[in-house]
Amino acid sequence: MTDYPDTGFLCSLYAPDAHSVAAIAAMKRQSAPLAFAWIHQLEFRNALRLRVFRKEITAKQRDASLNHLLADLAGGVLEHHQPPLSEVMTEAERLSATHSERLGTRSLEILHVAAALVNGARTFLTFDRPARSRRSQGCRACRAPRCDPA
Repeated sequence: MTDYPDTGFLCSLYAPDAHSVAAIAAMKRQSAPLAFAWIHQLEFRNALRLRVFRKEITAKQRDASLNHLLADLAGGVLEHHQPPLSEVMTEAERLSATHSERLGTRSLEILHVAAALVNGARTFLTFDRPARSRRSQGCRACRAPRCDPA
């Protein structure tokens, strides 16, 4: 069982933003690798490209951020976890039906939470505010640098 970051947490960890200091502090407390799932593959790269588009980072910073993440994957800081898509989709539909009308959750957030739950993650690392749905599903929600128990 490992902790699961959403892509916003990873972006804060690998590309400078308002949450980078907190993400780095949270990583210093990590004793096991973070999960890295198929959904991170596209979303992380696209998020970096959007940050270049918004002029928040340069193309050189984008490349350095991606290379840093890839080095951490190779070095065991991040670990590939590939939950079965059919199980993730079943869990995502359950989460959507249970929470979306009440909390206004986005599809990608639901997919991340579903992937974390299918993987058996003990903690969901995020800076997003609506962590309530995660807590209610048996996965601790962590708004780094502080974790709130389920």
